[in-house]
Amino acid sequence: MYLQSNITQDWLEARVSATPDKLAIVDSDLEYERKTTFRELSQDLGLLTMKLKGAGIGSNATVGLMFSGFLYSKYMLALMRLGCTIVPINTRLTFEEVEWQVKNAQCDFVITTKEFRALAVYLKVKNITSPIFTGGHSTTYADSLDTIKYTDQTPSKPRNINLDEPFAIIHTSGTSGKPKGAVLTYNNIYQSAMASAYRIGVLPDDRWLCVLPLFHVGGLSIILRSLLYGTAVEILPKFDIDAVNQALTEKPITLVSLVPTMLQRLLDTRKEPWNPKLRLVLLGGAAPSPELVQRCVDEGIPLATTYGLSEASSQVATSTPEMVIQKPASVGKPLMFSQVRVIDEHGNEMPTGEVGELIVKSPTVMQGYYKNPEATAETIRDGWLYTGDMGYKDADDDLFIVQRRSDLIVTGGENVYPVEVENAIRQHPAIKEVIVVGINDPEWGQKVSAAVQLEDEKDLLPEEIIAFAREKLAGYKIPRQIRFVTEFPQTGSGKIQRKQVRKVFEHESIDG
Repeated sequence: MYLQSNITQDWLEARVSATPDKLAIVDSDLEYERKTTFRELSQDLGLLTMKLKGAGIGSNATVGLMFSGFLYSKYMLALMRLGCTIVPINTRLTFEEVEWQVKNAQCDFVITTKEFRALAVYLKVKNITSPIFTGGHSTTYADSLDTIKYTDQTPSKPRNINLDEPFAIIHTSGTSGKPKGAVLTYNNIYQSAMASAYRIGVLPDDRWLCVLPLFHVGGLSIILRSLLYGTAVEILPKFDIDAVNQALTEKPITLVSLVPTMLQRLLDTRKEPWNPKLRLVLLGGAAPSPELVQRCVDEGIPLATTYGLSEASSQVATSTPEMVIQKPASVGKPLMFSQVRVIDEHGNEMPTGEVGELIVKSPTVMQGYYKNPEATAETIRDGWLYTGDMGYKDADDDLFIVQRRSDLIVTGGENVYPVEVENAIRQHPAIKEVIVVGINDPEWGQKVSAAVQLEDEKDLLPEEIIAFAREKLAGYKIPRQIRFVTEFPQTGSGKIQRKQVRKVFEHESIDG
């Protein structure tokens, strides 16, 4: 690949020129396995781009993608070759939420699968551009690419990429409000890949197991980084605990990216030794409990905690396994090219060890929120991305994440960080998981409240939990309300939805 000003060669073709017969993608469906080299992947795009052009999708179109797995990566690369902007859509959203994202991003097309045919009908009724099914029988509401007649038999040639072009509109997870569409450019993606490589390294035989959903930046970045590095990625269509455990035991996986809930489930169900080639488990998406990190250290798992967000193209700071042993609660130092400051509400730098808002300056920071100048101006100021996340630095300039600002509880004028309360309560042997939220209260402003999931066959009274917390926390941090739940609602990327958890205190049940 060459760099000339802000123009680069097509990333896939650059890789084909360098290592055409090297393994690119392993499609590890639950029933079979299919391997594809970089040369074969490029050849596959020939027919696919003709189909897309036959469907009317041309350069500069904005195209929603709503499915997962190996097929997703092929469509993404084909749309990149055509010069389209991609809009990944969470397959777990309600029809109304999909409608909002499609309208918000002004999608010209939506490509989905016959699995979501009912969604196609819904969008048609709502006067959204008809989705195009990637396969299956066509309907009166949407066409199948397999049945489209196309006269242009010429595959699209690889094109040079302008790094300033938009690559994708990634909607934020919406855990603290209505999702916004972060516009990520090719340069954002490229700089993120290079910075990550400097921190965690790249080996010729690396194979990255991708179990994160591809409609989130964490999953997408694995595909694109592997393409740029010339290494292999193994894609599972979903997080199937047995399939993931099998892959990490029997296959030459060297890297895997997980969120804490995934890693906890893996550790609780693993019966075989880890594959000896595994050199890194990247853990992000949410702050892990100290117990989870310590368990990995004790079991010799090469854990690298990481902090990132969609608006910064995934990683901002990443630790290393060696550092995790020394500082289990840290996410390490910012990656190359990135700066992180910790500030108070007036923009002043916080002293070492004191909590403030994290702001980031980096070439990985988004172009802005799509068609939302007000939100962009609020979030990006003087070149700094105001993350809304709270944290601090120690004397070595290592970063520690505490909480999202929107999750901060203010009760009786005192600040309470939910993660601190959660970490204390989670130490009780009968408690499997706990989420702490603030509930509006006329006297205290907010009331510290805890939703608790017990271990199987365990029993516990609210009074016992409060007494346990009292031994470890200041009085104003102790939960005033306890509710028991059987499970927690999660986003598509595995993060627990705190906004939904609050409903347990309103209705005494969670509407997931």
